[in-house]
Amino acid sequence: MPELTLEEKLESELTEEEIERFQIEKVNMEQLIRKVCDILVEHESAGMLQNNLWKKLKLSDMTGSRLALKLERMGTITREKLLENGRWTYKLILKKTPISTQSIEDAPCLVCKVEQKCTLDGDISPRTCPYLEDWVVSMIKKPRFK
Repeated sequence: MPELTLEEKLESELTEEEIERFQIEKVNMEQLIRKVCDILVEHESAGMLQNNLWKKLKLSDMTGSRLALKLERMGTITREKLLENGRWTYKLILKKTPISTQSIEDAPCLVCKVEQKCTLDGDISPRTCPYLEDWVVSMIKKPRFK
């Protein structure tokens, strides 16, 4: 019988609720998940070996494996089991990027006084709005990673 991976052992020991509610003490999980996604998006559909990701994030194998299970349950990643240097591991592939309100926090539309009159074909339109254009230009100039 082949040896179980750490994830397979965890999946057999933990309940679905424990996997889905996994938290790392004193860590902002939303920021960590965003960081995982930022790293994985660089690897596109080729994915990344999880042990390389854990090293980059300075996570233990146990913590990283629990995080991978959580992200898989969230539908954020897929895990592909493969044999690497004689050991079973997983390649993590980004399935979808989590939505964050951070990208629209400073959008002028959120505080616009004429937003109710704004339509695609009207006199007031996102296509012709100078405030929206200025905001988009400023967002393009901002560094992507913090």
